[in-house]
Amino acid sequence: MSSISNQRIVLASRPAGAPTAENFRLEHMTLPDLAEGQILLKTLFLSLDPYMRGRMSDAPSYAAPVQIDEVMTGGAVSRVERSMHPKFQEGDLVVGATGWQSHCISDGRNVIPIPSGLPSPSMALGVLGMPGMTAYMGLMDIGQPKAGETLVVAAASGAVGSVVGQVAKIKGLRVVGVAGGGEKCKYVVDELGFDACIDHKSANFAQELARACDKGIDIYYENVGGKVFDAVLPLLNAKARIPLCGLIASYNDRQPPSGPDRLPQLQRTLLTKRVRIQGFIVFDDYGDRQPEFISAMAPWVRDGRVKFREDVVDGLENAPQAFIGLLEGRNFGKLVVRVARD
Repeated sequence: MSSISNQRIVLASRPAGAPTAENFRLEHMTLPDLAEGQILLKTLFLSLDPYMRGRMSDAPSYAAPVQIDEVMTGGAVSRVERSMHPKFQEGDLVVGATGWQSHCISDGRNVIPIPSGLPSPSMALGVLGMPGMTAYMGLMDIGQPKAGETLVVAAASGAVGSVVGQVAKIKGLRVVGVAGGGEKCKYVVDELGFDACIDHKSANFAQELARACDKGIDIYYENVGGKVFDAVLPLLNAKARIPLCGLIASYNDRQPPSGPDRLPQLQRTLLTKRVRIQGFIVFDDYGDRQPEFISAMAPWVRDGRVKFREDVVDGLENAPQAFIGLLEGRNFGKLVVRVARD
């Protein structure tokens, strides 16, 4: 085979606090020839997600960190350019954790075909991919929604939060979103059909949330932490459930937050109100239930009952700045990088 030049972004250094452009390095390398049982993948879309900030750190976590000079981890939709593998044909579209790079040689493990007929193959990274499955399984298994209950979801215009709220509406709940800025809040209510959305940038955020949840909160889907959780805590009803998906507000913290010790209030609330809070890692905990998720979500997406929005950035070289913006809340919808046009 003729040599393939691979463009890739590696972790150049570990961030101290918020990531900067200097923590990443763009490299070019030549890929080796294919061996029997391998496929050459060309990346079309790269997914950018908050969990990647944790992989940049070497602190103990549920997954191994990205090593210095290694390719940044990440899911991607790719096209099979060449195949010496019996299960894959040239032209197949697949999704897998192939990382921040333009090409990848794979033995086919953990690479799966994407559903046919999608408006865009990038949907396999969003509403029908890891974020959508995270939203669905966390809500349905841990949240256990019941018609008439009140659900609050943080980062409501994002890839996970937007799906959580829409599925909760399908299940008959009152849904209150939390998002950053008037434009995002308007989208969450007018386009996604939430009952209300509170701007966490408002000076009166806690009071506005309390007014919107005058019957308390039965399910809080946690994506953010920080001041949003502080406002939610006193509003929790007895036997409330909290699926703990992410804590993006603290991902860049270098030291514990200032102010009074919140732990006693948290412990007292969890005890007296019998609140259940449970963290989860979607593919570790629910990987075997992916068919269940697809069978439920695909018809809702096809019928327009679950809507989605993508924030598309062109060019692999722009992935670091886009990722930095993601952690600051600058994206609007599921953030993907279009690495190549199909």
